[in-house]
Order: sequence, then C-alpha cells, then structure tokens
Amino acid sequence: MSTISLNDIKKGAYVVLEGEPYRVVDREHSAMQQRKAVIRLRLKNLKTRKVKDETMVSSSGIEEADIEKSSAIFIYERGGEYFFHETGNPADRFSLSSEVLSDYALYLKNKMEVETLVYEGDIIGITLPIKVEYEVVEAPPVIKSATAAGGTKQVKIETGAVISVPMFIETGDKIIVNTERGEYVSKA
Repeated sequence: MSTISLNDIKKGAYVVLEGEPYRVVDREHSAMQQRKAVIRLRLKNLKTRKVKDETMVSSSGIEEADIEKSSAIFIYERGGEYFFHETGNPADRFSLSSEVLSDYALYLKNKMEVETLVYEGDIIGITLPIKVEYEVVEAPPVIKSATAAGGTKQVKIETGAVISVPMFIETGDKIIVNTERGEYVSKA
C-alpha cells in the first residue's frame, strides 16, 4: 500500500485509517491565519458502514487502500442474503448479507450490474450505478389542485424502497432515482 498526500485526496478515494478501509465521502480544505492548513475528511468505514469525521494537517499523508473492483450481476434475495454472480461467469456465485449492503439493498433489482469492492481478498461491499430507472408500484392518487402548488409525496418503487417524488408521479410511471442519495431525479 502506498501513502498519498492529503492535498491529493479526492472525494470518493479509498484510504486506510487505523487498519480499516474507508471511502472519502467529503473533503474540505481550511487555512486559518498563522496556523497550519488542515483537511477535514468525512469518511465512511467500508466494513461497518459508520461515518466519522477526521481533521488532519494538510502536509501529512494517509495510506491509500488497495481496493480491487470487479463487475457482478445481482440475481435474487432470500432471507436477507443477496446473491450475485461474476459478470460473464454465472457459475461463480457469491452472496452478501443485508448488513454488508446497507441501504444499497433497497435499490437492487434483478439483473442489475454492480461493482464489487474487494479488500484483502474479501468482498466488503458494492457500488451501484448512480442513476437507475425504476417503476412506481404504489402511489397515492393525484389531487388536481396539489399539482399546481408543487409539493411531494411518498411512492413505493419496484424494489420496495420508498422515495419522495413530485405530486404528478403516478403508479406505473418510470422514474430515475439517484441511488447514492435515495432521491428522485426525473421522470423517465
């Protein structure tokens, strides 16, 4: 593993802190008069999914995590276990628990291609495509006067996740959802 300067760290980078792999969720550079510049990092532990904030002197370095990425296809879920196979090799299957997937489990749909994250030989998580199309399976009825005033309502998409959408979205509509934030983006 190599050390990288904190000044070169970007949002989305993978680092090792206290022996644990983290993803940089946010990064802020701060310089105050007559003091050393500092970097504030918001880090998400790739094993425990907990988020923590770290403040470090900008001239220091941090260990870069050796994360291998590969492509996999989601097959199905059974009893809190999510089954995948390697892209192009349906015989090479593996499963991940809902604890490992955390909120990503809400947005998995059959035959979705995901990216697996491998650290020290273990699959420690996945990343989903950022924008994905889903069908709305449950939506409260549209109230004519409410659409002119704007506002939002809660709908259920095909995976069972509940998303806040504009009032004009109806059951059967296709919508684009940002899977990182769990937010409505647009109508498909």
